[in-house]
Amino acid sequence: MDAGDPHIHVELDVVRAGSAVRDVVAATFGLAGDLPRVVATGCGIRVPYAMTSPRPESVTCLSCREHARRQHLRTAEEVERLGSMPGSTLTVGQARLVADRHRGLATRFSTTDD
Repeated sequence: MDAGDPHIHVELDVVRAGSAVRDVVAATFGLAGDLPRVVATGCGIRVPYAMTSPRPESVTCLSCREHARRQHLRTAEEVERLGSMPGSTLTVGQARLVADRHRGLATRFSTTDD
């Protein structure tokens, strides 16, 4: 962990990170876990949790932005595949909406306003 790193990163598992996932776990099981102090990032280093963000506009580490882009594209493909499987609880339309949201996030991670 580099104390002098000024960049904002994404967590290694950016798709499953964030408050939305914690909210679902808390609502489902009635458990609210503590946030980690230090997390692994998409660029391969460990940083304080406070130096990460799931919002593309906040992430300044270029390696993390690329990692997040790839993860969101992969998730979009997986969700679409799940929606088209026989017996899936997701409809094709629902899967398409979720996939489009992840592709939109991937696009936002691939662009910078420099």
